Amino acid sequence: MQLQQVLQLYASASALDSPTVGWAFHDPTDGAGPALPDRGADRSPYATGVDALRDGWRLLQMSQLLPPMPGAEHQVSYLPFEFIFERLVTLESSTGETR
Repeated sequence: MQLQQVLQLYASASALDSPTVGWAFHDPTDGAGPALPDRGADRSPYATGVDALRDGWRLLQMSQLLPPMPGAEHQVSYLPFEFIFERLVTLESSTGETR
């Protein structure tokens, strides 16, 4: 059986090689699939989106670039530079067969 792991990286700018400022990992394998690199509890598993690509993640989506409303250039809001990655994980059954 193949399951999809999803990685969301939030960057400091719109470029894929910008530093990561936030992240989320969604793993339906309950830990049976490959883990993320451990860079410390307070650091993203990847310094940039390019690093995730180098590790085999596939880029699915980038944020649409929207200019701020005039006068709102310095207001704090959501993290606008989101990159969505996936990797497919093949799991084996308890009998050793791929399911």
